[in-house]
Amino acid sequence: MAKNHMPVAHFGVRPENVRAECAPKPAFEKWQPELRGARSEAANTEEGPFVIDMMDVIGETWDGYGVTARRVGALLRSAAGRPIIANINSPGGDVFEGLAIYNMLRTYEGDVTVRILGLAASAASVIAMAGDRVEIARAGFLMIHNTWVFAVGDRHDLTTVAGQLGAFDEVLADLYAVRTGIEAAEIGQRMDREFWVSGKSAVDQGFADDLLDADQITISNSLAVDGPKIQYLRQTEGALALYGMSRSERRSCLKNLTAKPRAGDDDMPGAVETMANLTGWAKSLSAKMEN
Repeated sequence: MAKNHMPVAHFGVRPENVRAECAPKPAFEKWQPELRGARSEAANTEEGPFVIDMMDVIGETWDGYGVTARRVGALLRSAAGRPIIANINSPGGDVFEGLAIYNMLRTYEGDVTVRILGLAASAASVIAMAGDRVEIARAGFLMIHNTWVFAVGDRHDLTTVAGQLGAFDEVLADLYAVRTGIEAAEIGQRMDREFWVSGKSAVDQGFADDLLDADQITISNSLAVDGPKIQYLRQTEGALALYGMSRSERRSCLKNLTAKPRAGDDDMPGAVETMANLTGWAKSLSAKMEN
């Protein structure tokens, strides 16, 4: 499908604290951060397609990484009209970052091929819809669901937020519907129950155009070792966001948790103290959810 058949996503002003976070456990369990495209970024110095890797959470993370619209926009400017290969392997993240990246790819002057190497969940699945051509690994997954938000307030505040979320979900459902040809109402029902679709089924249902050749995927040896740690840290950040912690607070906690002790740091909070705080927050969150 040519990108000129896909609509620009109009999503209005971004309300505070509205994010499309994937449910941490299922998304992170399926995410394999060690999966990479066979072509590295070094290939961008050569003639041919320009490669953009989206292999992390969508939106800036506690450590300053993550896939952001600002970074993708800079890469698209560097591509200067060359054909794009956008490799995706992401558990999702911020819906507004995802929609912004979708619009950038949607309006890019060159051809865009999206390759789902492992997982395109939540906001990452929105980005995948922008490709002129979408390919997915046979063992890959795509997940769509309703916009998720952590909200605090009285019934009037929550009613306002619920109305906003309904509008955002309609935008997402329309994008999936245009790509697949499935009625938006049916897409909405799938989003209500968090819909997972595997490689071949994604092709059969129109979310992707074809299966990805196995030789286009490689495994990073270093990330194969660090993958569980990366997943844990990203999942922990998601849980802290669910608790209501700001991005700066999450960064501080996780940096303390991962920092190596140095001479003279005896009076500084260390990993043990930070982990104790995280445990306390987790228990408090669990109690809130049970109530």
